[in-house]
Amino acid sequence: MFNVYILYSPSLSKYYVGSTSMDISERLARHLHDHQGFTSRAKDWEVIYTEKYDDKTEALSKEKAIKKRGAKRYLEQLGHL
Repeated sequence: MFNVYILYSPSLSKYYVGSTSMDISERLARHLHDHQGFTSRAKDWEVIYTEKYDDKTEALSKEKAIKKRGAKRYLEQLGHL
């Protein structure tokens, strides 16, 4: 099982889109503690949206589509914001 997820940081007022085969709570813990890169700039990331896929290619394609559209716009279109 593969997950596409959107994180939000209130302190940065930013979204992050990713995909993983890990459990979402484990992946979030890594973003908060062991991660370098964009998400290392804040320690208040929270999971605000997830989608599950059976296929890695599908998950990566969806992640790319969300990034292209923009996470905020994607969530607004779904009625999640």
